[in-house]
Amino acid sequence: MDDKIRMVDLNGQYMKIKDEIDAGIREVLDSSAFINGPATSQFRDALGKYLGGVHVITCANGTDALQIALMALGLSPGDEVIVPAFTYVSSAEVIALLGLTPVMVDVNPRTFDTTVDNIRKGLTSKTKAIIPVHLFGQSCDMEPIMDFAAEHSLYVIEDNAQSIGAEYIFSDGHRARTGTIGDIGCTSFFPSKNLGCYGDGGAIFCKDEELAARMAMIANHGQSAKYRHSVIGCNSRLDTIQAAILNVKLKHLDEYSAARRKAAAYYTSRLKEFDPAGEFFDTPAEMPGKSTHVWHQYTLKIHNGRRDALKRHLAETGIPSMIYYPLPLNEQEAFKGIARKGENLVHSKECADSVLSLPMHTELTEGIMDRIVDGVEDFFRKL
Repeated sequence: MDDKIRMVDLNGQYMKIKDEIDAGIREVLDSSAFINGPATSQFRDALGKYLGGVHVITCANGTDALQIALMALGLSPGDEVIVPAFTYVSSAEVIALLGLTPVMVDVNPRTFDTTVDNIRKGLTSKTKAIIPVHLFGQSCDMEPIMDFAAEHSLYVIEDNAQSIGAEYIFSDGHRARTGTIGDIGCTSFFPSKNLGCYGDGGAIFCKDEELAARMAMIANHGQSAKYRHSVIGCNSRLDTIQAAILNVKLKHLDEYSAARRKAAAYYTSRLKEFDPAGEFFDTPAEMPGKSTHVWHQYTLKIHNGRRDALKRHLAETGIPSMIYYPLPLNEQEAFKGIARKGENLVHSKECADSVLSLPMHTELTEGIMDRIVDGVEDFFRKL
C-alpha cells in the first residue's frame, strides 16, 4: 500500500468517482464536440444554479477570468485597482497587464484576508475598483467592503479561486456564496483547487445580464456574432472534456467541503492540544458568524523565525508542506515601478515570513494527519 503523504491527493479523489469521470470523458470523445460541446453549457447552468442563480461565463483559467472581468469594466490606463499584497500574483498581474495601477494594501494577520480598513488606506481619486481575495477558503468580510465600494462608486471583483462553496453571512442573517456578492466573481479550476478539473479552467460570474454578455463576448475574441468583432477581446474557453469532469465534481463539491472541514477540525484539535497557548504557532483563525470555511489550505503561522527549519524537518521525514506565499507582491521584481503601496504592508511581510501550509485534501485520514502532526510536534519538542 502506498503510504506516501501528499499535499493534494488527486488520484485518491479520482478513484472514488472514476466511473462517473470516465463516462463523462467517453461521452465527449464519442461526440467529438471538443470545444463548446453540450457538457460546457450544462456545467455553466449547473454552476450558476449552485451559486444561487447567477450568469456564468467559463474560460481558460482563473487568471483569464480576472483579466476579462477588468476588461469588461471600461477602465482606462492609470486607473487604480486595490488588491491585497499577500496573495497569488495573478490578482495583481492582470491589473498591470491592462495598464492599470495595482495599489497594494495589507491584510488581517490572523485571517489573511484584506479588510475595509486596509482598503480605505489605498483609496485615491484614481481608484476605480477593488479585488478582495477570499484566501485559503473563507470569505473576506464583504458587507463593509460593499458599503465602502458603494460610497465611493467602486467596482468589486471577487477573486474566489480558493473559496468556491464558502458562504458569507450578512448582518441580517442572509447568506450568499462567495463570488456572487460583488459586481463580478472569478474562480479557477486548476486541478488542486477545491473544485478542480484535470487541466486548466476558470469561470466568471455575475448577476447583471448585460455585463455577463459583455464578458462572454470578450472571452470569444470580442465577437457579438460570428466574424463580427465589436470590442477587442481574447480567446479564452473551457474545453468540453474539462467541463465534463467539472460536471461530475460539482455534484460532490459540498461533500468535499465537509471532508476538508472535518480534516481541519482534527488538525486544530491535535495542534492546540500540543500548543494550547500558541507558544510555537498559531492555528488558522476562522470567522464564525461571518463566513463558512472550505479549507483550500490549512495554514499555520510559525513563531520566532522557525518556519523554514520546521519545513526542512518535515521534508526530512517525508511530510510535504508549502509556503503560500514567500514574498508579498510589493517585493516582487515585476511590480517595481508599476504598483503603489496604499499603506505600510507590515502584516503582509509578517505572513510571508511565517506561514506554512500542511497537506489539505479530501482524502486525508486521521492516521495520515496523526503522522503530520507528530512531525510538527517532534520538531518543537527537540528545541
